[in-house]
Amino acid sequence: MTTGCKWVALIKAAAFTISLLVSSSGFAQLENPQWESKLNTGHELVGVVWDVKNASVISMPNLQTELGRGDYLLLGEKHDNPDHHTLQALVTTAILQSNKLSALSLEMMDSTIQSKLDLILDQDFSSLDDLKSYLDWDSDGWNWDFYSPLIQLAVNASIPLYAGNISTETMRSVYGAEQPSPLQKIVGPEVMDQLLSDIDASHCGLLPESQFPPMVAVQQARDSAMAGSLVRPQPNRLSILIAGNYHARQDLGVPNYLLASDGDLERDDIVSLAFMEVSEELTNAGDYVESTAGVSAYDYIWFTPAVSNEDYCASLRK
Repeated sequence: MTTGCKWVALIKAAAFTISLLVSSSGFAQLENPQWESKLNTGHELVGVVWDVKNASVISMPNLQTELGRGDYLLLGEKHDNPDHHTLQALVTTAILQSNKLSALSLEMMDSTIQSKLDLILDQDFSSLDDLKSYLDWDSDGWNWDFYSPLIQLAVNASIPLYAGNISTETMRSVYGAEQPSPLQKIVGPEVMDQLLSDIDASHCGLLPESQFPPMVAVQQARDSAMAGSLVRPQPNRLSILIAGNYHARQDLGVPNYLLASDGDLERDDIVSLAFMEVSEELTNAGDYVESTAGVSAYDYIWFTPAVSNEDYCASLRK
């Protein structure tokens, strides 16, 4: 269990590291960080941040500038990689220190908790355990140690928090709906085809094809809810979403629903940063770049070591 002291230490470490990011002398000290994930640490891309549009490595000072330029910043992750959560904390701390952070939304909290989030800044928590209990945190689904630093950071800085996900009840309703979801109309046929294909692949080809449309409907409902949880910030400020990498995709995820809900918004107003594990077989950054219908999945990719090389599909087929 993370103690209050441990949390303070983490945030202090994050603040220190961010101070290095913005100084040319300190940047060199980040080239060999102590990664918690131990697989493929020697991979040549580990620690590299790739600018997808310009097909080049971006420096940390330039990255910080770019991440602060939009209205919305989507920070992706592989949920079980601790380094992704540490880096998310560093980026969020940097945005907060630059007085740009307007609100923080998390996929890991659903709509049933929003009423408590609306009152969270009025509460007085004596410990992280108190905060966890207040939020009715789903420890079975989400590792509290990974997300509590971000939540505590927002609470201490009086930053509004929003639940990004739909409830289990809503998920079941969407899945069991007899009529097609109206959200289908938001994306074009190429995007829809890719969503259906990815549902199949993510379930290792084990789902019957009849299940693809309702699963995509749930995916779209979740992305739409995450988009709805992002409050349009004041000028020169931004809202951050913490979510899985797939939700953060410009081509397939949350940005499509942000754009559909706000006619004044442009795709350049949304910045997507994926934290991505390297693969031993892929040594060129361009090999990790994906796109659909002419839209790149991410604006930036920050490469990290991997947690595991387990073949999940092989395990499921046993």
